Amino acid sequence: MGNLYICEGTINAERCNSALLSTFIPYVLDQASDMKHDSAASPGVSDQEKEMAVNAFEAFTAGNYDESLKQLESLQELNKEDYKIAMNKAVVEFYKSGQATTGTLKQTLMTIKNQVHSAVEDIDGLDDVENSILYYNQAIIHYHMRQYSEAISIGEKLYQFLEPFEEKFAQAVCFLLVDLYLLTFQPEKALHLLTMLEKLSVQGSSKNGKGDGNNSTARESAAQKAEFAAMIEAAKSRIHHYKVRAYIQMKSLKACKREIKSVMNTAGNSAPSLFLKSNFEYLRGNYRKAVKLLNSSNIAEHPGPLKTGECVRCMFWNNLGCIHFAMGKHNLGIFYFKKALQENDHTCAQLGDGKNGQAKKFTGIPMCALLANKRYELLYNCGIQLLHIGRPLAAFECLMEAVQVYHSNPRLWLRLAECCIAANKGSSEQETKGLPSKKGIVQSIVGQGYHRKIVLASQSTQNTTYSEGQSAAIPVASMEFAAICLRNALLLLPEHQQHESKPDNGSKSSSQSGSTESGSENSDACSGKGQEGDKFIPAAPSSPLRKQEVENLRCCILACSAYVALALGDNLMALNHADKLLHQPKLSGSLKFLGHLYAAEALISLDRISDAIAHLNPENVTDVSLGVSPTEQDQGSDKGDLEPVESSGKQTPLCYPSTVSSARAMMLFNLGSAYCLRSEYEKARKCLHQAASMVSPKEIPPEAILLGVYLELQNGNTQLALQIIKRNQLLPSVKPSSSPDLRKKTPPFPSGQPIQPIKMPSSFTQVQRK
Repeated sequence: MGNLYICEGTINAERCNSALLSTFIPYVLDQASDMKHDSAASPGVSDQEKEMAVNAFEAFTAGNYDESLKQLESLQELNKEDYKIAMNKAVVEFYKSGQATTGTLKQTLMTIKNQVHSAVEDIDGLDDVENSILYYNQAIIHYHMRQYSEAISIGEKLYQFLEPFEEKFAQAVCFLLVDLYLLTFQPEKALHLLTMLEKLSVQGSSKNGKGDGNNSTARESAAQKAEFAAMIEAAKSRIHHYKVRAYIQMKSLKACKREIKSVMNTAGNSAPSLFLKSNFEYLRGNYRKAVKLLNSSNIAEHPGPLKTGECVRCMFWNNLGCIHFAMGKHNLGIFYFKKALQENDHTCAQLGDGKNGQAKKFTGIPMCALLANKRYELLYNCGIQLLHIGRPLAAFECLMEAVQVYHSNPRLWLRLAECCIAANKGSSEQETKGLPSKKGIVQSIVGQGYHRKIVLASQSTQNTTYSEGQSAAIPVASMEFAAICLRNALLLLPEHQQHESKPDNGSKSSSQSGSTESGSENSDACSGKGQEGDKFIPAAPSSPLRKQEVENLRCCILACSAYVALALGDNLMALNHADKLLHQPKLSGSLKFLGHLYAAEALISLDRISDAIAHLNPENVTDVSLGVSPTEQDQGSDKGDLEPVESSGKQTPLCYPSTVSSARAMMLFNLGSAYCLRSEYEKARKCLHQAASMVSPKEIPPEAILLGVYLELQNGNTQLALQIIKRNQLLPSVKPSSSPDLRKKTPPFPSGQPIQPIKMPSSFTQVQRK
């Protein structure tokens, strides 16, 4: 039906993606049931058994399940060895219960499969095709229980023996596989199967046109042709819908535009088609049009989740939230996400999915409705949105609940770490947004008159214990827990490989990969061996990570890890992370800048000031862009006009050096601090003078003011030091006694801490030197 978007964003240097989570419900057991019941009447049975099988099937299709069960029981007494009768009984009982005993049906099918002594892996020839209905039913149950890997493995085995299946069943297998591929973000495989389905439809319609009514009446022949034609048309309509969803996942907008027209022509202004078109406009960046299309969809007329397994109202509010997220209207976005959560909770209450544990037992809830609960996807979206609003603690609560389900998503662990960092950063960073206030420099004033003294504030606050008296593994928004989250994120990424051999990267994730359309053989289309597919690793509920996105994510995790290690006083680990970050082959300018700063601070804490000075060379900064070159960034075609990048970019310039000159000035401020630690006061003054000339007075951090005060006191200029404090800005030194520097800029006391210039994980921590 509709589409549920997933917000994916970052607060720092990473790009904001918006991925698509589909909730298209395909087949339940009804379409396969026809074949199940027919299969009971195989050639070696008596006329009486055939008649009973036909009666059972007719009663089943008429909805008279009691009569159908009676016939099947009589049939079973005559033929106790046929497992197909037991399977049909299980299916009829399942329908009799209102499709609410999924767990029982799963157990029964498993027992039958064990009796047949057949495992899916052992299917190696046409002899096993007889059991295909059994396997298909198991795949359907796995699908509705969200066990997509198991369902895909069964579906791919069935796909290998598609030839002998009758057309209706072959279509059912293919559509199920297509849906599973789209749910696991493998659009290339889905498109390959859709091409096969189109061929099947063309062949079927040509066969139907010829007709073979030798022994049947003209009426029966006409009825069969009409039914077959209707099935072909329905299949074509579904193929167009699936193609749109696949192209949306690939962000191939030109191809998607063509298919959208076909969908609108065949389905008109139905809710599914309008949701798909809205998603298309959302990806193009036409947000107003996307909202307009959503509002024009008549969701009130859509059947409820009990019939379709979809809460359309929930999708509607969620999609509005995602669109406003992309527009940068985060408060509106969180409002819509909360509405979506309320609708989802209301739906779950209606279905009885909740505290009574029915969902865990898979009983009492119709099978199609097992997929209706989108709580964890919505919590993920809420967490990302709250993180952008600046409410890290609320975001942490949402994401902690989501990570219980999506624990293998490295991006989600990074978001949790960012919540911890944002919740623990000091208030001094806010003061750097404008002209530093005296509050950040002067702690208090004591005495009066001649004895009046100014007490300067200490800027070294990083070596504190954030979670005293409790284990770091307890999920609270502490820096210790942030370190654990970042460790998890790094471990979940594929190991670093040779970057020259591009096709090999990420090969460990081939089980969730897509294959190229060039693989013409059926086995290749479903085996995950395509070269394109090896570049993906799954990151549910958002889209999988491509090769370049994995590298970008690794860089962001390393930068955050270095910052957290500095905050916890683990300088060796911080230096290790910073060095790894600087050795990444495709490193954005902004993260390279951070890597040098973090490495320098760690080295200063380790009393390796000469090495730190090498990192603080302003020539190291040549670029402060937030991403690598656009050609490397994404491999989907026609993505140039996507706007989520803009939405995350709106927040980054607050405390982040937006130009190379301001970044170099920040390097020079820190370099002056390092020289000061070596008592090279002349060099420190030169650095401050040069840095202050490169930025406006409002951009000079309070630490630079304090270093200026310290240098003037070392120079004996007590009055000038007092003037610097009073005016809260760097002043040129008037006394020629110590140094001919025209302008002496100054921050901290002998604690020559590198300045906190950036917002990245949080402010650049200070180093206290004793």
